[in-house]
Amino acid sequence: MPAVARLSVCATVLAGATVLAASPTAWADIVPGGEGTGSETQVDGSKGEQSVSATAGAVVFERSKNGSGPSVGPVAAATNWTPPACYYAPKYTPEQLKKVKEPIWEAGSTGYQWDAEQRDKYVNGHPYKDFNKEKAGEGYWWDSYVTPGREGDPGALDCEEDAFWVDTGDDPPADIPQAITPEVLAQLAYAEIRVPTTEVELRPQEATKVNLPTWAWLDGTDFKPVSVTASVPLLGVEATTTAEPVSVKIDPGTADAQTYPASGVCEAADGRIGEPYEKGKADETPPCGVKYLRSSGDGSYQLKATVTWKIHWTGTGVAGEQGLPDGNFGGEQDVVVQEIQAINR
Repeated sequence: MPAVARLSVCATVLAGATVLAASPTAWADIVPGGEGTGSETQVDGSKGEQSVSATAGAVVFERSKNGSGPSVGPVAAATNWTPPACYYAPKYTPEQLKKVKEPIWEAGSTGYQWDAEQRDKYVNGHPYKDFNKEKAGEGYWWDSYVTPGREGDPGALDCEEDAFWVDTGDDPPADIPQAITPEVLAQLAYAEIRVPTTEVELRPQEATKVNLPTWAWLDGTDFKPVSVTASVPLLGVEATTTAEPVSVKIDPGTADAQTYPASGVCEAADGRIGEPYEKGKADETPPCGVKYLRSSGDGSYQLKATVTWKIHWTGTGVAGEQGLPDGNFGGEQDVVVQEIQAINR
């Protein structure tokens, strides 16, 4: 039976899922499937502040050290890599899987052949017998989840494996790359990272002048490391993904300009990117900035500043920091350039 059809049938059966509030101490009571369980979306506390744990399926996100506020947004990987759009995690006990599967088979809407194959697989011992009821309490049935916000992504259909059994304490099958591990949790946490919109401080502030170096820098209080922790309490595994600003690339918005340094890339140093302008430095070359060679006339140039964030993770059973693709996030701002050769600061 096609994967899309199977997903559609399962969605119909599980359409009664609810959204429930839970306290942090309640996570120990979460089990896959059923009411008030890890198979549903659960939210704990003040979600609007992005500082609380929320689950999507069996995964819990802790965002208290994430970027916050109206100007933040998600980083985009500098390569064509993206975090997984779906994953596998514990979802059902033996009895819960039975309650999901049997109504589908009895409805007959999925076709006799597929129903028979499913019964043979989960009931008749090829390879599972009676939904593994004899192993109740010794493990869980793992099934697929769609990553929050990726519901319409074609990759959300990549998890085509039928529900499979994993004993408590065992690793998931190595041939299922989307099965939850600390590394997969780190990738899911990557998608939750939020960083501030890039608007650099400029001096002169109101309008710069032709052939006059303009200093540029980023507010160190805004551009600092952020992190998100993803975990599966049921499994006792977690991973923390951290993003640190390492550079900003200045695009003046016109070819008639010169950047400092010449590459336009200003590296982070001493906890900041660029150097704030101070009185008396008008004749100095800024470590980060731009010099416009032509007036913007009656309009303005669109200066774009893109910050590169170095992203790494640590997690359960992992020694040292592990790398993930760098992320980029940028913003544009108007720069008015006037035809005046000199100015007193």
